[in-house]
Amino acid sequence: MPCLNERETLGICIKKAQETLVRLRIEGEVVVADNGSVDGSIEIANAAGAKVVEETRKGYGNAYRAGIAAAQGEYIIIADSDDSYDFTDLGRFIEKLQNGYDLVMGTRFKGVIEKGAMPWLHRYVGNPLLTGILNLFFHSGISDAHCGMRGFTKEAYKKMQLQTIGMEFASEMVIKAALIGLKITEIPITLYPDGRSGAPHLRSLRDGWRHLRFMLLHSPTHLYLWPGFFLFIVGMISMILLLPGPVQILGHSVDLHIMVLGSLSAILGYQTILLGLYARIYAVTHNFLPQGTFLKRMFHIFNLERGLAVGAIILVVGLTLGILIFSRWVQSEYGPFDQVRLALFASTLIIIGSQTIFASFFLSMLGIERR
Repeated sequence: MPCLNERETLGICIKKAQETLVRLRIEGEVVVADNGSVDGSIEIANAAGAKVVEETRKGYGNAYRAGIAAAQGEYIIIADSDDSYDFTDLGRFIEKLQNGYDLVMGTRFKGVIEKGAMPWLHRYVGNPLLTGILNLFFHSGISDAHCGMRGFTKEAYKKMQLQTIGMEFASEMVIKAALIGLKITEIPITLYPDGRSGAPHLRSLRDGWRHLRFMLLHSPTHLYLWPGFFLFIVGMISMILLLPGPVQILGHSVDLHIMVLGSLSAILGYQTILLGLYARIYAVTHNFLPQGTFLKRMFHIFNLERGLAVGAIILVVGLTLGILIFSRWVQSEYGPFDQVRLALFASTLIIIGSQTIFASFFLSMLGIERR
């Protein structure tokens, strides 16, 4: 149980959990991860017989990581200590864990949300939207990715290597579990109005953004690669189509100005693709993401020499076109320059070829670190 000034409800939660363990005849412990309480919560927890772990570094994730590290059980069930989750319902979580699941998520949306238990913005906008994005990016198949009551095995927790310090800890657990292929299930639960009289610790916009930011940073494919490929392909197609001259589309003449935008789009898209590759390798080397098949396949196909060869070919083609344009201009005795389209295409190839060469060196360096 994470705790920050929860004296009004902490004792109730501890008692429910302890009585449930006795009823189920399970040897267990109640761990309270205190995050700087000054209202007597620590004394209440000690008096109730709970194990108290004091974490001075602020943050929901910091508190949980400290408490979980101190837990001795094979199975761990976590939930807030504001009495919004029912600690008499531990049995269903334990049963699923005993049946071989690595992570058992509570789902409020398939269960019961009592009146006043969840703000309408969270219920109808925030949680469904963030859960939908998480499922789109990471295919977890979970209906309530931010439910505060969940259970997991100690072994699964070690495999997830969770690192976040704030509210995004909830998202990180589901994301890491999905990425490393843990066995996940969910059970409907009831969410009750919390018993605290003060303001909730959750800050809707700030914490919602932290969850979204975390998901984007841990999905380089969606943040970088897909947008990059889209911009690059659209840009190159528009340049190639307009290279011979203006094109009529729906009765409108599409000319050089669109080709300039196409060049910009192709260069920006290519840079974004390269950033995606850098980010993916960085995430793997720093344990944000598992390696997966993508990097194995990429480093099997890609090496420094091949990258240099491809970049050199693109660069040489661009430089050759540039020399051809310059020679034509000289032959015209430095007359009016009428090779703008070809010059724009050539300069784009020169930029992309140069980027490929330098990116090959950098990707090779990252690959050495990964190995």
